[in-house]
Amino acid sequence: MLVEVAHDGLSRPIQLPVLVARGERPGPVFGLTAALHGNELNGIPVIQRLFSRLDPKTLRGTVVGVIVVNVPGYLNHERYFEHWDLNHMFPGRPNGNAASVYVSRVMERIVEKFDLLIDLHTASFGRVNSLYVRADMTQAESARMAYLQRPQIIVHNPPSDRTLRGAAGELGIPAITLEIGNPGRFHRDFIKRSLTGLRAVLTHHKMTRNRAINPGAPPVLCDRSSWIYTDRGGLLEVFPQVTETVEEGQLIARLSTPFGDLIRDYHAPHDGVVIGHSINPVAETGARILHLGIPARPNDPRFIPREPPAKTE
Repeated sequence: MLVEVAHDGLSRPIQLPVLVARGERPGPVFGLTAALHGNELNGIPVIQRLFSRLDPKTLRGTVVGVIVVNVPGYLNHERYFEHWDLNHMFPGRPNGNAASVYVSRVMERIVEKFDLLIDLHTASFGRVNSLYVRADMTQAESARMAYLQRPQIIVHNPPSDRTLRGAAGELGIPAITLEIGNPGRFHRDFIKRSLTGLRAVLTHHKMTRNRAINPGAPPVLCDRSSWIYTDRGGLLEVFPQVTETVEEGQLIARLSTPFGDLIRDYHAPHDGVVIGHSINPVAETGARILHLGIPARPNDPRFIPREPPAKTE
């Protein structure tokens, strides 16, 4: 189905492609959103493959998959909606600018109908990501969804940042953001792992039949994360790989002039785990170098612990 949310300058409707699977038995409404940034595509095959395996006869509740949220950005092969980052505009305003109205209608016409939400993203152009989740790990349902996704890394991130996840959380809808690797291509391994995680969430909520699922290795739980930036421009080389742990003072990047002269070395400001990093050698002043997560203390009482793996989910 197509859900109309706005019109372009030629009066043509902007319609979001949406898949809906309604089970024969009542249950929760589980929502999935992809391509909120128009160039972040790995969520699309995840949704497609999930729906290809859903059987309405055995499904309890409803699964809704918004295949592309940012239709203009997707069509233009761009991250943004015109020049706006939609994922910092939520919940929007019904009488605001174009982007604000757009996200307001996405909320009103789609998201507010959900009982659970997983928002699917990737890294942006010029960067690479691990398979990681952003979630409020002090909230039981969000934490449970985060663990069930079997990511490499989980970053505790309270929903107060004007993101889609944050706007859903403020409505009482448990929500997480799942970052599925890299942009501009289908990251097959991460797509497969993400699909397994979504099916585990459905099983946990008894929306689908119990099935044996390997819980996977425990993720690295971080209580916060931050990007490290350049303070000069030049050619940038980043050394650590995603999921690699680094120690305070470790060399993480080198910046040089176009003539090959060293400008400066960059060192880790503290111990951490690499969530993502830049792969674009051309760096202006203030360019991103590396996204570094700070692992949480073992058994930190603030966070919901991972449940012991069960034989079936």
